[in-house]
Amino acid sequence: MLKQVLAQKVPEWQARVRKLAKELGETPIDTVHIRQTVGGMRGLKVLVTDISYVDPYKGIHFRGYTIPEILEALPKPGEGEMPYVGGLYWLLMTGDLPTKEQALSVEEAWKERMSLPEETQAVIRAMPKDTHPMTLFTLGILAMRNDSTFAPLYAEGKLKKTDLWGPTLDDALLLTGRLPALAAFIYSYKYGDGSYKAPHPDLDWGANFAYMMGLDTPVYRNLSRLYFILHSDHEVGNASAHTAHLVNSTLADVFYAFAAGMSALAGPLHGLANQNALRWLLGAYEKYGGVPTPEQMEAYAWDTLNAGQVIPGFGHAVLRATDPRYKAFYEFAEAQMADSVLFQTAQVAYQVIPKVLQEHGKAKNPWPNVDAMSGVLQKHFGVEPLFYTVLFGLGRSLGITSHLTWARAVGLPIERPKSVTTDMLLEMAAQA
Repeated sequence: MLKQVLAQKVPEWQARVRKLAKELGETPIDTVHIRQTVGGMRGLKVLVTDISYVDPYKGIHFRGYTIPEILEALPKPGEGEMPYVGGLYWLLMTGDLPTKEQALSVEEAWKERMSLPEETQAVIRAMPKDTHPMTLFTLGILAMRNDSTFAPLYAEGKLKKTDLWGPTLDDALLLTGRLPALAAFIYSYKYGDGSYKAPHPDLDWGANFAYMMGLDTPVYRNLSRLYFILHSDHEVGNASAHTAHLVNSTLADVFYAFAAGMSALAGPLHGLANQNALRWLLGAYEKYGGVPTPEQMEAYAWDTLNAGQVIPGFGHAVLRATDPRYKAFYEFAEAQMADSVLFQTAQVAYQVIPKVLQEHGKAKNPWPNVDAMSGVLQKHFGVEPLFYTVLFGLGRSLGITSHLTWARAVGLPIERPKSVTTDMLLEMAAQA
């Protein structure tokens, strides 16, 4: 069903991008400053996607819808439950809010592909048990490339440029379908008895992950759905999405591209932030032998800042208000685990830290982001912190594979930005 809907939409969008490139290509949209050239291209408008956008004050928009709108509008398994992840994937891929039938069609497509091949399990088992979960995750993704639809068709010269998106979508569905089983198996190998638990044929994508993790409670099923929806995308300019986009632009298949993106996600400045935020909160709890008072939390925060360190989980490169993803997690925790001492510690941090950062004066955004709460929730259910980035990657697969499919659909070219020397920059500055 998903492929048929996209087949109707793709030609219109191919024409739109051709118009932008050919008829409107010389229209200036930004001025480049040296600080952006040497500062990681921050803020440069050099990528295009219609799948998500981050508003500085309203947060992430998925196909134009905010987080509260998404959680309200997407089809749900039942009253009071979090939406089907398959419904979000339909929205990301098509731009249309799905019916329940359409959401379930994605869930069924995933179920058909969810079992983890024995050879992929063998690759994981061949690695030492002290291997980092993200290394195992990336290896598992690459091990599944043998089942790519795109790669052999392209190698045989059977694909026209305008048709590349179809087998890319096939690969995207295969990859995203299998990732919950891969992630759960890695967790079993690292922290359990090493057995592979096959997916349940009657469960949706998010609930199946909870089942395969051995955390099959209604609360954790809903947390999984919520977690993967909130982590699904964040524009295409973040490090992992942009890395995958760059690799995909070479016409490498989805498996190569997503594995590269996960290598970027494994960096401490990107996907490991949730671990650091949790570690900081645990440090406050342990220092004071319990949930800190506001006065103790303030002192702890100033000790961190005066030591020349940042307070992890607060501030954001784009956002200038409390992250709506944080709010969604906060409300979930308040409803499901209000008695958790770690959540109570996070509550005190939310009361105190923004005021401290405002007084400190160096943070452009003193408000919490998603990392300030995501680790708190997983820790409550006993999930090991080293695994959190795999969870992040599992959710981010939804947005990244949507970007990759649409990049092929509209024929975005290979990326090749121009580099300059520092002498050239100094000369430009002198002439300005």
